[in-house]
Amino acid sequence: MTLKITPFDAPIGAEVTGVDLRNPLDQSEIDEIYQAWLDHIVLIFRDQSLSKDEQVAFAGYFGDVGVRATPKREQNEVANGYDGTIMLVTNQRDEKGNYIGSLQDGEMWFHHDMSYKPEPHKATLLYALRLPSTGGNTKFANQYLAYDNVPAEIKERVGARKVLQAYNFTMLEKIDPKDGLEGIQHQWQPTFVKHPETGRTALYISRLISALIEDLPREESDEILGQLIEIAEDPSIVYEHVWRDGDLAMWDNRCSTHARTDFPADETRLLRRCTLEGTAMIGAA
Repeated sequence: MTLKITPFDAPIGAEVTGVDLRNPLDQSEIDEIYQAWLDHIVLIFRDQSLSKDEQVAFAGYFGDVGVRATPKREQNEVANGYDGTIMLVTNQRDEKGNYIGSLQDGEMWFHHDMSYKPEPHKATLLYALRLPSTGGNTKFANQYLAYDNVPAEIKERVGARKVLQAYNFTMLEKIDPKDGLEGIQHQWQPTFVKHPETGRTALYISRLISALIEDLPREESDEILGQLIEIAEDPSIVYEHVWRDGDLAMWDNRCSTHARTDFPADETRLLRRCTLEGTAMIGAA
């Protein structure tokens, strides 16, 4: 088998074939995959057959595997033998009718994983185990291109201001800061971030988690956030991935957002997720 990386005819992403991720990789393969990930932001590895441990071992080539932000008492996966590094993204239930995983049904707005933490995780790896007959696609948006599309007057107005990233583990509902942040994970982050490895600038805004721009009147903050969200989700910078069994997606959370489309509630969708630890975000302004 020969490792092959084929960019999508899209503004983000590439397909990786010719590699069985159950087998050890040599350093040249690791370096080639990592560089492709930096270049294309999203990699889709086709036709894999991975156990939990094999997925985690592959992730470990590229950094330290992350620990989930959800409190353990709220992780359905823990009751099923998982240690806090793995999330099951699924609407599947056990024999008692209890969900075995997280983010169960329906659509989910665009977001960065872990943007509400001081050191957001740099990568997410999501592996498809069981898929519905239709829907449940993942959309990826290129936030380098989003930044390029931000009008100069907004860049000047926002400047080095930070944005409040706050999340209460919902899928279609944003936190309103006026209701208070007690018990809600949150962090002020740069609105425009410099990628620590590529040096490129990305927009760091999402519909689901970005709640407020600092030191602006609320009305103006809401107006600018609305404009930035529309830019961040512009269809011209989005690739929509239609999952196949055995797909493993690996994406860079520092320069992309992702969302999920709706799917039939009476059909099972089961994917296994892990992440890689990151560092504090770097402001670009």
